[in-house]
Amino acid sequence: MLSVIISVASVPISGRTVKRALAWQCDDLPLTSQAFAVFKALVLHSTDPTNTDPDTGRTPKQWAVLFGLIGLCTLIEAVLTLSDWRVIDVVRLRQTAYEYGGFWPGLLADWRPNYAAQPATMFFTYGFLHGGPGHLVVNMFTLFSLGSGVMDRVAGRGFIVVYGASILGGAAAYALLAQTPQPMVGASGALFGLAGALLAWNFLDRVSLREGMWPVIQVAALLVAINVVMWWALQGHLAWQTHLGGFLSGALVALTLYRNAD
Repeated sequence: MLSVIISVASVPISGRTVKRALAWQCDDLPLTSQAFAVFKALVLHSTDPTNTDPDTGRTPKQWAVLFGLIGLCTLIEAVLTLSDWRVIDVVRLRQTAYEYGGFWPGLLADWRPNYAAQPATMFFTYGFLHGGPGHLVVNMFTLFSLGSGVMDRVAGRGFIVVYGASILGGAAAYALLAQTPQPMVGASGALFGLAGALLAWNFLDRVSLREGMWPVIQVAALLVAINVVMWWALQGHLAWQTHLGGFLSGALVALTLYRNAD
């Protein structure tokens, strides 16, 4: 799960200045292979009564939702990367994309937006931008893994609800808690929301089946530990606010969907 905070001195900024000063710090880094395996074993493949229901099998439409989202993010990053490599000769295309689509806390104060709706649209557009090909690959791999698990529970429409609410919740938490004017881009708010949804459903399943909560506690502790370690490693340049907001939003929406299913 990867998202970035972009360190920008001011808006707008020149292309050359960006190359030297556009230092992007990971707002969340990928799980290690072992940690990710633990996460899948404890959450994605945990005891789930609905997994035995043939109606929860993924349909082509559901695959289209997931791969459509992955494809959109990939297409955007591909264009920006080709521009960085000068294959597409558009000056400052990536920086312009960040300026128009990134989440800028200052726009909720007295900063002048690039277009009238930007203070509202940035709550969603930031989640479709990434800091580079490596950033994108990690996030899309995580999106496929966690998104598949969510769709197994609530199908494509439910996945869209959880994902959208998590993007919004991640941005809202960053706006409320971040003490920096730096913009933020990346899908980590939504990805942590998917993780929060899976963990919430696993918790409820274990309650209904009277099973122990130790696996749930382990996964929650793992997510917290990852954020703490990355916050320390990146000297505080970690948008943990986005992770927290996305996680809580995804979990809350998942609880609502779980009750409605009952």
